[in-house]
Amino acid sequence: MRRLLIGISFLVIFLLIILPFLGITVGAFEDGPSAFLKSLVRPEALHAMKISLIIVSIVTILNAIIGIYISLEIVRGSWISRWLKPIINALIDLPFAVSPVIVGLMVILIFGPNTALGAFLEDHNMKIVYAIPGMVIATMFITFPLMVREVVPLLEEIGTQSEEASATLGAGPWRTFFQVTWPSIRWGVVYGLILTIARALGEFGSILVVSGNIINQTQTATTLVYQDAEQFQLVAANSLAFVLGLISITILLVLEWLKRRSEAARNHGGGSPHAH
Repeated sequence: MRRLLIGISFLVIFLLIILPFLGITVGAFEDGPSAFLKSLVRPEALHAMKISLIIVSIVTILNAIIGIYISLEIVRGSWISRWLKPIINALIDLPFAVSPVIVGLMVILIFGPNTALGAFLEDHNMKIVYAIPGMVIATMFITFPLMVREVVPLLEEIGTQSEEASATLGAGPWRTFFQVTWPSIRWGVVYGLILTIARALGEFGSILVVSGNIINQTQTATTLVYQDAEQFQLVAANSLAFVLGLISITILLVLEWLKRRSEAARNHGGGSPHAH
């Protein structure tokens, strides 16, 4: 029975992940390496990858700062009562339950040019919808739980004894965080950052809605793949999809390597705050 379940699992992985990626690879190099490279150096492809890089960079930095702060407040915050904590946890997990398309629509309904807030911002030269800020907001909403869900369990596991001892010895909040808390949660933060990068890079639904998919303005790598496929430019679509898939695979391999390194450090006593 166990072998059967393992076999079914490998079959599902092969059909849903390996086989499609092999198909993308064959499609990308169907007309040879020159066509593959030509598809990637198109002005619209270079601009789309640039926009994707900008969004991923901003979202990753914001996720790190806000995610760590929210995690500390959830676990350490004295203002969060027992009945309030489940509500906050539910709100944090909300992006997992909401369709990305709905997220993009929500951003338009709040910041769109036909809304009072959107009109006010545009009057002050702050364009949100159909611009990078709106794309960042949508992607932030989608990826926000990834950092929190990695850091909160670690904070709960290490407890508060070491932090209280540091404060008793006269260390301030910042020194306590960097010398006591940070070494215990750094791997969780790294996992959260890597997952955020992978998720933000591959985001499509909310970005398609909130960006308008304007060529050489608000088009990302994923929406360009969609456009190329719609226009039956299959080599171009497969080429860019191949690059995105390769980046995602690399990110997951790095994540697996970091997990193994973290486990090895813990086994040797280097990853636990109580080992010192």
